[in-house]
Parts: sequence; C-alpha cells; structure tokens
Amino acid sequence: MDRFENISPLDSRYADEKFMPYLSEESRIHYQARVEAALAKALSKKGLCSSKVASEIAKAAENIKAEEVYAEENITRHDVRALVNCIRKKVSDEAKPFVHFGATSYDIVDNANALRYREACEQLILPSLKKLEKTLIEIALREKKTVQIGRTHGQHAEPITFGFAIAGYANRLGNRISAIEKAKDNLEGKFSGAVGAYNGLSLFIPNPVEFEKTITQELGLKQCMHSTQVVAPESQLDLLNAAIGAFNVLANFADDMRNLQRSEISEVAEAFGAKQVGSSTMPHKRNPINFENVKSLWKEFMPRVITFNLDALSDHQRDLTNSASQRFIPELFAGLVLSADRLNNACEKLVVDRQSMQKNFNQSRQGIVAEPLYLLLADQGHPNAHEYVREKTLEADKSRKPLMEIVSSDASVAKYLSKLSKAQKAILENPENYIGKAVEKTEQVCSYWKKQLKLG
Repeated sequence: MDRFENISPLDSRYADEKFMPYLSEESRIHYQARVEAALAKALSKKGLCSSKVASEIAKAAENIKAEEVYAEENITRHDVRALVNCIRKKVSDEAKPFVHFGATSYDIVDNANALRYREACEQLILPSLKKLEKTLIEIALREKKTVQIGRTHGQHAEPITFGFAIAGYANRLGNRISAIEKAKDNLEGKFSGAVGAYNGLSLFIPNPVEFEKTITQELGLKQCMHSTQVVAPESQLDLLNAAIGAFNVLANFADDMRNLQRSEISEVAEAFGAKQVGSSTMPHKRNPINFENVKSLWKEFMPRVITFNLDALSDHQRDLTNSASQRFIPELFAGLVLSADRLNNACEKLVVDRQSMQKNFNQSRQGIVAEPLYLLLADQGHPNAHEYVREKTLEADKSRKPLMEIVSSDASVAKYLSKLSKAQKAILENPENYIGKAVEKTEQVCSYWKKQLKLG
C-alpha cells in the first residue's frame, strides 16, 4: 500500500525505515517466529525432537512473512495459529508435530513482545535519547556562564545561567534513560501454558519450569516467577512508564524552548532554512516548529499511559481486553524516537541570543537584588529585613528608581550596610554575579551523566 493510503500519520508523515525491524507489523510476526524457533531448539535440547527437526523449524521461521500469516488468518481467524500453520507448511512431516509443541498463544506473544521491545530500546530508543543527552550536555557546558534571568510563575525571579537551565533537562533525561535501561533488562518471559501451571508441558517434561528457563535464556529474557496465561504485566508497564517519563522531559524542554522564542523574549531561535516558510500568509514568520511538533506528539502519546495501566488488568488467568489495545504500544516508541531525533536536530543548530538574554536580564537588574539584600540585612541583625525590602521594592517601582539607590540613601539601614564585606557589596552592585553555584552545578551534572551513560 502506498504510504499516502495509510490511515496513521505515523506511516504517512512520520515513517522512518529504521523503525521497521522493531516496530512494524512485519517485525511483530518476525519476533513471534523467533520464539517458535527458540521453542524448537529447547525441545531438541530436552530430546523431544532431533536437532535436525529444530533446525528445520528455525529455518522455516526465518522465512515467514506477515503477508502470508495474514492470508492464513483470514481462514483460521486466529493470528498465532495462522503463524503456526505457515511454519508447518514449510517443514517436513517429521517436523510438523513439534511446531508450537506445548505452547499456548501468549507463550509466543508475550515473549516476542518482550524481546522486540528490549531490542527496540537497545537499537532505537536509547541511541536517540543518548544522542540528545549528549547534545544537551554540550550546550550546557558551552553556556554554563551565560547569565539568564530565572523565571518562576512566568515572572522574572533570580539570575541563573542558560547552561544551568539546560543541565536541569540533561539531568532529568539522564534519569529517564537509566530507568529505560533498567526496565528493558527486567522484561520478563514465560512458557507455562494456557493457565500458567505448566499443564501441557508436565505431560512430557519432568521439570517444565527448567524448560521455561531454557527458552527465556535463549531469548535473553528474565524468567518470571509466576504467570497465568500471560506474563505479569508490571515489567512491561515499568518500561512503558519510563518511556512516558522520558517523553514528559522532552515535552517540557520543548515547551521551554518554544516560550524562549516568543518575540518579546527572543532568547533562543531554531535555525531556519533559506527556503523555509513560516506562514502561508505572513512572509516574516519564523516559527518554533520543531519544538511545537514535539509537544504536539507528546499530547498524543502521553495519555496512552491510562490505556497501558488499564491493560494491566486481566480477568482470572486471561481475557482478551488488552489484545487490541496492546498492538498500539509500538506507536509510543516511534513517537518518542521521532521526538528525540527532532529535538536533537533542532538543538544541534540552536541559536542562543546572548544579547537578548542580557537585555531581558537588565529589565529586572535593579529589582533582583531584593533577595540578597534582604538576606544580608537579616544576617547583620535587621529585625524585619524581608518587610523592609518589600516596602522599598514598592517604592522603587513607584518612583522608577533603582532599589539600591533608595536603600543606600536610607539612614535607618546604613549601619547594617556598612558591615557588609566587599564581596557582598559587589553582589548588590552587580547582580549578574548572583548566580550561586549555577556554573559548578552545571559542570557536576554534565560530568556525572557523561560518565554514567558512557557518552564519551
């Protein structure tokens, strides 16, 4: 089908070939076939079939295509049995009995999902997130001394540095990367039959739990302690929640960068192509399209965390109320990778307007000394320093005079001001220096995550 005949914009607009080996429908069939091959290999190890039979089944599994499985499903009305039938058609009569032997559908489905989601993390998600993390660290270190006005509640607060602001996102993203790495390694597999009690396998294998371990080890999955027909959902849910958490960080960062590009703020800017168009009617527009796109993708995928949690509930040993909804899980991973890649491309070319940052800082330059002033007066024994400074800030606003000009001419605080050290007075005279440990904290965060994530 032509890409423009697809229904989902993930296919028509955002498709990327690198997704296909892990997130496509073809890959779903491929991973299920890999589990069938692992089963045959385990049966051979236990002497239930020959190694020749196991090799034959594995070879057949490698050549299964989604198209033929779907054609067979039109007859069987059962997706896994359709896969089994397609494999059986490609093997000898000697091998046919051992295709899917002792398995229930979700012995195949759950293992296949865990396997492909783990490999999708390793090959798609983590590389994209780490690439963005490295870019954020580079920006943070480059801008670690670039003074910026901090903002709380959308209002000017105290000085920080732009590098410090970026380091905050590098830290948050680093934590989510670590959470994804932990969760993907904790994905569980099972091979315990229709109700999880190893009923069928117990007819032929003295220790079916050990047999299950053989299969999960072959697939590189953690063996679950207990299952019903399905793997306990928490290990997969941990991964999905970690992915949503990473998406939250990307969206928050994108929103901050979008707001910093507002005309009246104008502290950063996306690079703009020579022939790029910002508006169909306003030729002058240069919109923050990449950052807005990421927030928009997040709005689509973040609410799916509700569905993920709803899917964690299954009646008794199994129901089918998650069989359709769980098929959409790969879309979350695709959206996350798309967003990380888009942000990285935007950040690699991010324009930081230091002059605008200084101009915005200067708007509040005289007022932001209020906090250090109040603290220094209190330290010197002023009995009501906060209220005193608050009143003087109102006076400064009304008279449009600098706060320190008003305070310096007030005899009632002269004795306190005279006790200040040279360094303390310098802070009040040059609030650009009132950045606390922003530079040091930026360096600490960047150094930690570079080492922790082996970013080089």
